[in-house]
Amino acid sequence: MLILGFLVGLAVGVSFWVWQQFQLNRYLAQVLRPLTAHSSDVALLIPSLRHEFGLIKQQRQQLQQLLQTYENLLEFAPVGYLQVDEENQLLWCNEQARKMLYLQRWQPGQVRLLLELVRSYELDRLIEKTRDRQKPQVREWVFHPSYENAAAISEVKPLMLQATSLPLPNGQVGVFIENHQPLLDMNQARERAFSDLAHELRTPLTSIRLVVETLQNRMEPPLDRWVNRLLQEVDRLIHLVQSWLELTQLETNPTIQLHRQRVEVRSLILSVWETLAPLAQLHQIQIAYSGLENIWINADESRIYQVFLNLLDNSIKYSQPSTTILVQAEIIPGQNNQEPTIEINIIDSGSGFSPADLPHVFERFYRGDQARSRVTTSESHSATGIVGSGLGLAIVQQIVLAHGGSIKAMNHPKTGGAWLQIELPGIMANSNSQDYI
Repeated sequence: MLILGFLVGLAVGVSFWVWQQFQLNRYLAQVLRPLTAHSSDVALLIPSLRHEFGLIKQQRQQLQQLLQTYENLLEFAPVGYLQVDEENQLLWCNEQARKMLYLQRWQPGQVRLLLELVRSYELDRLIEKTRDRQKPQVREWVFHPSYENAAAISEVKPLMLQATSLPLPNGQVGVFIENHQPLLDMNQARERAFSDLAHELRTPLTSIRLVVETLQNRMEPPLDRWVNRLLQEVDRLIHLVQSWLELTQLETNPTIQLHRQRVEVRSLILSVWETLAPLAQLHQIQIAYSGLENIWINADESRIYQVFLNLLDNSIKYSQPSTTILVQAEIIPGQNNQEPTIEINIIDSGSGFSPADLPHVFERFYRGDQARSRVTTSESHSATGIVGSGLGLAIVQQIVLAHGGSIKAMNHPKTGGAWLQIELPGIMANSNSQDYI
């Protein structure tokens, strides 16, 4: 009985397995029927597909070689380069970037947050700004390296860096970094050399002037005119040396030179104009002041006086005869709980600045297009009889910056003349007025 039961079970199992195989073969036949009908077409496509796969593989190899070439170029480039992903993790940087940013802890292939490796919030904000705006950004800042070895921190000097960032696909950002510290050191060395030279020149120039003054009293006409001309040239050199020393002092430590007090703007401009009145009357030039009568600023009176003396003197020299120099003063309300500022516009009726001169008018020793001046060489003297040194506007800019203000040069659309606009921190007052001084 046991054997009979086993045989019956075996027969049922075999029958079930045979039935499953039959159903499977039937299903496969249905699936393979379309392929069998087009087997000749598939056979023809196989060589073409192999050829396409070969081309794709070749293009991939070429792209990998090209990518490796670009990486090699960036690795040996004279500027630093780094690239971060959408989470500001450092993906790659070249040798120059590792040197400038002191990335000794980073190894190729290692992915870490950039801020963990480089403690520079300026660089981090630049990257975020680039990603948000999707436009290239440029920023210059002083980088203070962090160093693991505490003993070496005192030996590591800060660097003046400039970074140019570019948005890349998938939220990545690439940053090119330039080290401007050698150029800054060279400029500082040059400034020290010029400053030392100016100090050395003051004493002999003063001695020469004393000798010329002695000769001036002893010379008879017409020979005295040569002595007078020599005296003017010596004065010009003394003025140049003094201006250079003053500019160097302002750039080195501007705040120490300021003795702030309450200064009323209109009265100060009136005082400056009285000094320049002989030169203005010679060419029948007037000044028109418009704005508030009582505008007070917290400033060094002698320095601000120097600013307006230089600017109005230039306006007189470059204005056409029988014209009016406009001085406009107004209060600019502060934003975001900031104090209001005073905007002062000085507009003449000359030929204005040439487009090539505008970016450089505040650079030291820059002399613009002489053709725009209405005066001849013999007349181009200020109220003191001293020819311009090319340092006046540079000194003006440094004084304004030392007061926390700003100055820019433009051409006025109506008069066509030069337009100097100054903004200074100030205090608001009352009543409007317009007067001819």
